[in-house]
Amino acid sequence: MPDINYLTPEGYKKLKEELDELKGKGRTEAAAAIAEAREKGDLSENAEYDAAKDAQGMLEMRISELEKTLSNSRVLDASQLDTSKVTVLSDVVIKNVKTGKEMKYKLVSESEADAKARKISVTSPIGKGLLGKAVGEIAQIQTPRGPIEFEVVDISIS
Repeated sequence: MPDINYLTPEGYKKLKEELDELKGKGRTEAAAAIAEAREKGDLSENAEYDAAKDAQGMLEMRISELEKTLSNSRVLDASQLDTSKVTVLSDVVIKNVKTGKEMKYKLVSESEADAKARKISVTSPIGKGLLGKAVGEIAQIQTPRGPIEFEVVDISIS
């Protein structure tokens, strides 16, 4: 059974727009590059033709990847989510038990993860450790430097 990707409406829209762009303009440009390279003569010694075919292969691979992601996606409605436990789309305030430092993250699908925006994937070590935890519970996260304990301070949905 394929993995289900939970996406925000914005995340789904972004992936769908990328797919539409690649299927339309991307395929048109790839075909034009191949046709242009083909016109330059002997295909057995034509590096430009090989590069254009490789680029087309990469484009088709990305299209296939996006189609698979979108077909296995479920768009989540934030208003329907429960804030008693950490789930996908939760805004979570956690406190490092050892240092007392607090951090706020939003748990999102892998395709929407963005460290700068403090959006972490539910498949990341921290994301996995926090899923299902309630306020006051301790999540033990395995890191390369050993386990770190985080207390769940607050859960909300924005």
